[in-house]
Amino acid sequence: MPPGVFIDIHRHGKGEGRVIVNFDTSEWAGQEPRTGYYSLGIHPWFIEQQNCRAALQTLESALADTNLLALGECGLDRLTGAPFSEQESIFIAQLELAEQSGKPVVIHCVRAFNELLRIKSTRKPSVPWVVHGFNNKSSIAASLIERGCYLSFGKALLHPNSNAAKVLPSVSRDRFFLETDDSGLAIDSIYRAAAAILQIDLPELQQHLENNFNRVFLHD
Repeated sequence: MPPGVFIDIHRHGKGEGRVIVNFDTSEWAGQEPRTGYYSLGIHPWFIEQQNCRAALQTLESALADTNLLALGECGLDRLTGAPFSEQESIFIAQLELAEQSGKPVVIHCVRAFNELLRIKSTRKPSVPWVVHGFNNKSSIAASLIERGCYLSFGKALLHPNSNAAKVLPSVSRDRFFLETDDSGLAIDSIYRAAAAILQIDLPELQQHLENNFNRVFLHD
């Protein structure tokens, strides 16, 4: 990997380099054709702000774009206003599109990991699932990884006492990613925090994450 290259698999707002910029279908109308990598999905926060049947059609059409590397973020959130049954229905509809297109799924999950694991076990998806912004207990991390999920860590790694910082060393090097999300941080600061936690050199960490990115998102 060229020196100074950092991969950010989930970012809101503009990004340069090897970054996947996330969009919700509620903000997609009128978007110009993209030249960089991006992801697109129906976030549980925005279900009630749009016609989800039309949003699913928009998403299905967009999935033909080779620059669209992942479906999402989508998922389940018990702290948002949309009825949970509706969230689950729309989440499953997006999972079906991901299976049809062969695209990985970037997942938002808040206080719904039991339901997420149930859906994972029941549906047995063939595409990778990446749980983004992970900052939860080690037992949940272990359950997700045991069922084939990937974890993506962000700004919580800058806080040594966070769950994310405590969990990261237990995660296999081929099962995680790093991201900035909506933090406004530079991705290199998160890489440096992760390298310090793992007690490895930065180039070694970059190589692991490049391998993971190529395998999961570029299918190399």
